[in-house]
Amino acid sequence: MKKYSSPISFLLIIALIYWVFKASMPSYTESETPPKNGFSTKNAFEHVKNIAQEPHAVGFKAHSSVREYLMGQLMKLGLNPQLQEGYTSGDWGNFSKAINILSRIEGTGDGKALMLLSHYDSSPHSSYGASDAGSGVATILEGLRAFLEQNPTPANDIIILFTDAEELGLNGADLFVNKHPWAKDVGLVLNFEARGSGGPSYMLIETNRGNGKLIEEFIAAEPDFPVGNSLAYSIYKLLPNDTDLTVFREDRDIDGFNFAFIDDHYDYHTANDRVDRLDRNTLAHQGSYLMPLLIYFSQSDLNNLKSLNDYIYFNLPYYKLVTYPFGWIWPLVGLAVLFFIILIIYGFRKKRLSLKESLIGFIPSLSILIVNGLIGYFGWTALLKIYPHYADIQQGFTYNGHSYIIAFVLCSLAVCFYLYYKFHKIGVANLLVAPLVLWLVICWAMAQYLPGASFFIIPVFAMLLSFMMILYQEKPAIFLLLFLGIPALWIIGPFIEMFPVGLGMKMIITSTLFTSLLFFLLLGIFGFYKSKGRWAALALVVGIGFFVSAHLSSGFDVENPKPSSLLYVLNADESTARWATYEKVPSAWTSQYLDKDKQAPDRQKAKTISSKYSSNFTFVKEAPFKSIPLPIIEKSMDTVIGQERLLEICITPQRDINRLEIYTNDVTLNKAFVNGIDLGDYYLSKRKWAKLLTHYVSNNEFTELRLRIPKDSVLELTIYEASNDLLKHQQFSIPPRPADNIPMPFILNDAILVTKTVRFE
Repeated sequence: MKKYSSPISFLLIIALIYWVFKASMPSYTESETPPKNGFSTKNAFEHVKNIAQEPHAVGFKAHSSVREYLMGQLMKLGLNPQLQEGYTSGDWGNFSKAINILSRIEGTGDGKALMLLSHYDSSPHSSYGASDAGSGVATILEGLRAFLEQNPTPANDIIILFTDAEELGLNGADLFVNKHPWAKDVGLVLNFEARGSGGPSYMLIETNRGNGKLIEEFIAAEPDFPVGNSLAYSIYKLLPNDTDLTVFREDRDIDGFNFAFIDDHYDYHTANDRVDRLDRNTLAHQGSYLMPLLIYFSQSDLNNLKSLNDYIYFNLPYYKLVTYPFGWIWPLVGLAVLFFIILIIYGFRKKRLSLKESLIGFIPSLSILIVNGLIGYFGWTALLKIYPHYADIQQGFTYNGHSYIIAFVLCSLAVCFYLYYKFHKIGVANLLVAPLVLWLVICWAMAQYLPGASFFIIPVFAMLLSFMMILYQEKPAIFLLLFLGIPALWIIGPFIEMFPVGLGMKMIITSTLFTSLLFFLLLGIFGFYKSKGRWAALALVVGIGFFVSAHLSSGFDVENPKPSSLLYVLNADESTARWATYEKVPSAWTSQYLDKDKQAPDRQKAKTISSKYSSNFTFVKEAPFKSIPLPIIEKSMDTVIGQERLLEICITPQRDINRLEIYTNDVTLNKAFVNGIDLGDYYLSKRKWAKLLTHYVSNNEFTELRLRIPKDSVLELTIYEASNDLLKHQQFSIPPRPADNIPMPFILNDAILVTKTVRFE
């Protein structure tokens, strides 16, 4: 048995890592019989089918159809839905008319209400919105059906809110939170979202204070498959990605839970966000959160959820959510350091440790971090050089991204095994000293600067126990060491995949570094492997195999289509027109209209509408000038009152448009209103690139501006008027996009863009 202990232990390590992913979410079966009073994934999936038949962004034809469907489904449940309609610009200057869908189940008490929240609009302009956020709306509809079938009598009111225009700037949430009388009644929000089309749904807390009470109540509700950790939310708070729930927290100090899945991130906001791409297990996972939380929080006290205390939390199979107070962070770090010092003293006294060999042990550990850090840091850059078309996947996570993660992980393992093979003459106990020091430094740094990640101390304690065994026994049982390695596998393992999936392949360095750090935690096992050189070679060969596999799937096809973009840009001031694209590597379909050897000049790059990633046109080519109707721009007021000049300007489209964007010259705006809505002093002081606003137009509505500027100022407006009808417009004969292409997300696409500048002396 000892002869095969190394391969058996390695296979068990793989099995344990697989299990932590497998056990994190429920399994859906097609043969499921929908329960009468329980959540049915099959029923929820039928709702997704009906919601995601067409792209249904604000201003699109299918948008109202989805709204009517949802109103009908709420009425079928015996509820009395209502609409809230109004203009709002949120904090981003993205102006639109939002139409929220609301309903309310009356409770017997007079406490705060529980809110179930998701949004029903899809991302402009081609996303079907099956996952984002049809899955969230469907989860709530099916959860309500199951809840009402149980014939409960809730103590708390339950408010259902399907917001509109979330994709444009959280506009529907802003409208509800700041304009609807029910907003003051809300005590807790459960928000269901998506940033991909599969994988486990992560629980993220939104609160302005401590999370202690929320965590206690979440655990008391007993969801079966909780997935979340305090590090993920610490990172989430640092990112420029908000959800509707953020508005509740920031504007009314209302706490809540986000539930969102991020795997298959390449589908996010694309035409691939379809029903057939949505993972049924993921939908079941959303339901596994909603039902116990709905039942529990409909009865519990929602007036007492605030806390000054923060909890560390992380999930483990079987144990579900493990928590402890922030107050334990420094004592645990101190205890670990003390334990380490005691073991070091013991090791030197028993002559199991050598100062020289322990210091030499820093060479392989530091070298591993440097080499694997460099591999991760330059890895994605190198791949972009080899496969420049990857840059057109703006989410940053490629279709073959999982293959790349495995390949980088295996290459990192090869480096680890090889470098420790070169130092195989040093005893395992001496080799463990350096990784333990490094991990204790990391835990100290986390406690100081990122306390949400302080649960990393748990596998360090397990590593210290392994160190103790190795000091005490010359050849401890490898499977006992493996048992002590389980916390490291289950806590650190998921992070190897999570960051590049959720944040893009540019974060592959996190995979290589977490692999290295996990290897250190398991060095008590790997240190006893006799043929580390062969293990290094095996890891390298298999890793190269995954690189080859990724190469073979590096192209685009019908299942993994290329994002492509084409615009017709008419400059009304110069009476010129151009074809333009955002593609770094133009597709064959786009290249019919472009000169791939002629990149967009700087002046043309500036003449582009805003986008999420501040993308510019990459290639342009002269195009025939078409007679596209220009907007009518009328000045109805221009007067001076005191030290201010007041202007009223109305912009009326003369064609069907989807979006109007307005920029100003370098002029101070003391106040700005659009269709009667104040853009706010904060936004005006923080606006970027001189953008005044983006109006996502519904029903071809006009845009009325009321501006106050210093009295001697000259105002210049640059107007970008866009319609997403290039492929259907009667003046153009654009061939259909091929099956192995999809519209590029996050930018204006398939559009006729008209630019016009007006000066008000």
